[in-house]
Amino acid sequence: MPPFRSRLAALAFLAALAGAPPARAGDVEPRLVLVPPTAGDKVVALTFDACSGAFDKRIGDYLVANAIPATIFVTHRWIRRNADAMATFTARPDLFQIEDHGEDHIPAVTDRSFVFGLKTAGDLDTVKAEVEGGAAAILAATGVAPHWFRGATARYSTDAVAAIEAEGYRVAGYSLNADVGASLPEKTVARRIAAARPGDVVIAHINQPGRPAGAGVVDGIETLRTAGWRFVRLDDVEAVGK
Repeated sequence: MPPFRSRLAALAFLAALAGAPPARAGDVEPRLVLVPPTAGDKVVALTFDACSGAFDKRIGDYLVANAIPATIFVTHRWIRRNADAMATFTARPDLFQIEDHGEDHIPAVTDRSFVFGLKTAGDLDTVKAEVEGGAAAILAATGVAPHWFRGATARYSTDAVAAIEAEGYRVAGYSLNADVGASLPEKTVARRIAAARPGDVVIAHINQPGRPAGAGVVDGIETLRTAGWRFVRLDDVEAVGK
């Protein structure tokens, strides 16, 4: 089995992986990997963000048709606009684990005003409201309380991470950024996913049906599936990170 990349990789490496500028001092972009149960086990966790916008049925229908499990991070804002998509997820609890992406997709950052053009929380009270609002919406929609949180942009100030964890949530990092906010071309996304290493936690987006990235997500997963890879949700195996 190829060796795992460092569990605490430098922020500069994480930024290069994500195709984004380095996080500013004091901010973090957490990394998360799986611990496969046996050496050489070709296993990855697929995680999808549903920030706002619509539902990419190309991805959703493919996952259902091929019985591929995934962890879906949804905002309350997305839930309100996509009742049919939530019905798709809740109808298959054997496949989909629904986790918290926040109330209104506000970055959990307190030490600057904007991250990638999004207005940040600015203070810990707003961070907690973002987490709790998203969690309440998920509980209402699914009957199951979430226990993972992934903030908008996946960037956090260190005090926000501590506050989120103090509320009992695990912060969901990742190790393979498949689509960089659904901004990449189809073939690039497919290549990124197809190049996954055992234990990777893949992040992609399931809320941009009008962009080419979604087709690349399907193609990349299909490459892994036909090569005998196993797909898991975050709660299916041990996950370790910062």
